[in-house]
Amino acid sequence: MSRLRTAAALTAAAALLLTGCASGSSPQSTASGEAGAASDSFPVTITHALGETTIEAKPERVATISWGNQDVALALGVVPVGMDTQVWAWSGTAKPGVYEWTSDKLDELGADLPPLFDATDGVDFEAISDTAPDVILAAQSGLSEEDYETLSGIAPVVAYPGIPWFTPWRDQITLNAEGLGLKAEGEALVADLEKQIADATADAGFAGKSAAFFYMSPADLSKVSLYTGGDSRTAFLHDLGFDLPQVAVDAADAGSFYLDFSAENADQLADVDVIVTYGDETLLPALQADPLWSTLPAVKKGAVVAVGEGDAYSAAVSPTALSIPWVLDQYVADLKDAAAKVQ
Repeated sequence: MSRLRTAAALTAAAALLLTGCASGSSPQSTASGEAGAASDSFPVTITHALGETTIEAKPERVATISWGNQDVALALGVVPVGMDTQVWAWSGTAKPGVYEWTSDKLDELGADLPPLFDATDGVDFEAISDTAPDVILAAQSGLSEEDYETLSGIAPVVAYPGIPWFTPWRDQITLNAEGLGLKAEGEALVADLEKQIADATADAGFAGKSAAFFYMSPADLSKVSLYTGGDSRTAFLHDLGFDLPQVAVDAADAGSFYLDFSAENADQLADVDVIVTYGDETLLPALQADPLWSTLPAVKKGAVVAVGEGDAYSAAVSPTALSIPWVLDQYVADLKDAAAKVQ
């Protein structure tokens, strides 16, 4: 699957790692008293792409899997008893661990790091079962029906609402929050993040300009991959105020989360004003030296933002409840520099 390694690795890239745990030697989910006081009544039934999940009582032990679901719990004051590790799966070199926005929140909550589930080869059912969860949050995930059935034998599962890995960050928050009995708090969290985004982009100059997120490698520019409008990375650019190129919108409508483009078809991306991509400072010179990619207006003007690959910055642009405020100022500043080069 071109340089995106494999579909699983791509979703891990969209997913990356983070996490939290309850303090003490036997981690348990904890919620702030304020949040608990406003909790929803139970039972709660959540309809999702894989069926219906009924949670009979307010969960005390919360496990999270896949990308960003642990950040929702933590942002709402709930420390998971276990969560997926994804840093290693994405970078291939880093030790399993957590990114800074999650670590900071754990510190704020006075919590230790909980057990990390090894997601390298798929869902770690045994490790999840060992944490004895009351609910498993997976609103942003790629669970198969078989995965879902197996997990449901452990605890009720909050799965994705439509297409695997296509859950917008707002829906990820509201679905997981409902599963925790914190629906109102989840809605308030979404509103707060939307205000932060609006404030950060108030004078950014993104309106009327298009942007999309790519995977490109200066070592091999024979093909690049574009994440479509259904993928969280490109969708977040729309949240920040950019238009999306029509090809990204159409592919998302068809259920695709990425498209490959050969260099011979570079002209099909001519309507992308700002290119955002994994990579480093070597990428733009390589694109500008390429006889085909150099014909793109964004490349000619230098309207290319490289966000690294496998580090915290590149992880944070896959938006979560905690990564958005962590990355927002830097990301908007870099995008403003690129957008300023577009006439």
